Amino acid sequence: MMLIANQTSGSRISLDEPIVVGLVNNMPDSALRTTERQFQSLLSAASDGREIRVRYFSLPELFRGEAARARINERYEDLSELWPSKIDGLVVTGTEPRASELRDEPYWATLTKLVDWAESHTNSSIWSCLAAHAAVLHLDGISRRRLPEKLSGVFCSVRAGDHQIVSGTADRWSIPHSRYNDLPEELLAARAYRVLSRSAATGADWFVKEGKSLFVFIQGHPEYERATLLHEYRRDVARFLSAERDSYPVMPCGYFDDAAVAALASFREQALSNRCGDLLANFPAAKVEERLSYGWRDAAVRMYANWVSYLAERKSC
Repeated sequence: MMLIANQTSGSRISLDEPIVVGLVNNMPDSALRTTERQFQSLLSAASDGREIRVRYFSLPELFRGEAARARINERYEDLSELWPSKIDGLVVTGTEPRASELRDEPYWATLTKLVDWAESHTNSSIWSCLAAHAAVLHLDGISRRRLPEKLSGVFCSVRAGDHQIVSGTADRWSIPHSRYNDLPEELLAARAYRVLSRSAATGADWFVKEGKSLFVFIQGHPEYERATLLHEYRRDVARFLSAERDSYPVMPCGYFDDAAVAALASFREQALSNRCGDLLANFPAAKVEERLSYGWRDAAVRMYANWVSYLAERKSC
């Protein structure tokens, strides 16, 4: 398999007619390159020998620092170049919310335009986390609800329906989640969304809606690498130590073994008794990271492989 990342909008397309996937990467600056790598790796593992060309975009209204702007200017296409394009599939990531209501986000108009465009210009699209919440709100007026605390960790998800996207999967699999909001499953069902997996802790996990294009929604993060949740947890700890947040973050559940939990709990006690930014140097990241598992990877690859197969089938029609 050859995964081709675009350099400019004028890049030559292989005569072998690769599957073209647009990745609208809206993650914060600190996760911009990591997200590129995560989806490149996942699509590569899911390609089954097919050639995939990835074109990079980002919502222009997102605030970016100098380094991220330079990265986007060098590697990404302007979103305006997507509108006249023909692509096979689209992946749209979430971002950290700034407003309490999604409709008040500065990128709302562009994101909803992207949802409408994807319905008539792609064979299928994947909407991840906040992007899933925004798409469902725009399409069917379903508002997400705020959770009592951040949902963070690795959770066991149960297969809840039959569809090509979950073909060949086990009855249960693990998936990371990292979010503050949730979409009520009963409202999704009432608007003809098909829930493909769920758990008591996370609610609806993967779900789809079929129209002119197959829309796939994921509230979790199957693309996450082994240590991504650890890095996010450390970031939130750093925000507590620097007084950017009031409370110490809840430890991701189902992710750390007993020894890692003990080490992180010990650090928490230090942080609560001596809250200062310098203490972050003692955060036991290396000790914890070497003990982490990657139990969700196989299921993630399987379902993305099913999605790539769906794109290939539609492309050949």
